[in-house]
Amino acid sequence: MEQVSELSVASRSPEFDAGFRAQLLELLRWRRDVRRFKRTPLPPGTIERLISIASLAPSVGLSEPWRFVVAEDATRRAAIRQCFEDCNAHALQMQTPDRAALYARLKLAGLDDAPGQIAVFADHATVQGNGLGRLTMPQTLDYSVAIAIHTLWLAARADGLGMGWVSILDPARMTAILDVPQDWRFIGHLCVGYPVEADDTPALERAGWEHRQPPANVVLYR
Repeated sequence: MEQVSELSVASRSPEFDAGFRAQLLELLRWRRDVRRFKRTPLPPGTIERLISIASLAPSVGLSEPWRFVVAEDATRRAAIRQCFEDCNAHALQMQTPDRAALYARLKLAGLDDAPGQIAVFADHATVQGNGLGRLTMPQTLDYSVAIAIHTLWLAARADGLGMGWVSILDPARMTAILDVPQDWRFIGHLCVGYPVEADDTPALERAGWEHRQPPANVVLYR
């Protein structure tokens, strides 16, 4: 009976054909960091559905350390916007003279227009997973959350939505603004909505800030 059961499970395993793999590659190419959003409201339940898909991501020791805080309150959103403005002004001051003008022209947040905003944290106090896999590398909790964010990103793009990851924020201020436990580590603030435009080339590359490297440049063989 055990062998029959294993065969039954194996027979239900999906097979992904060449057409699906080609579409997956297109999805990866067209997943962009969106900064300009339409103010069109999201259909009810969209954020919750995307979070449920994100929660399918792998996590160290099956710890599922991701914590999603949906920012809806106007006062909290305004505080997040101010936090970004303060941090971005400091970042501008840190730019070299030849980079400062270009930096100032970059649109680095969609906080004014994006209808959906999600702050994502890693719960470093979670007992789920019983510590498996993170004794020597506790930062794998944060890595797990980053994978969940990427999963959400792909799901959003497949729905025709755009997402922007805002990282120019002070983690301590974000923890206070959203009133979450001190054991939660801020990972990123996500803006979700319908993009004003779509492109398969990163916006920072189009703006001349940076360019992608060929994969061969980042591979070593030993």
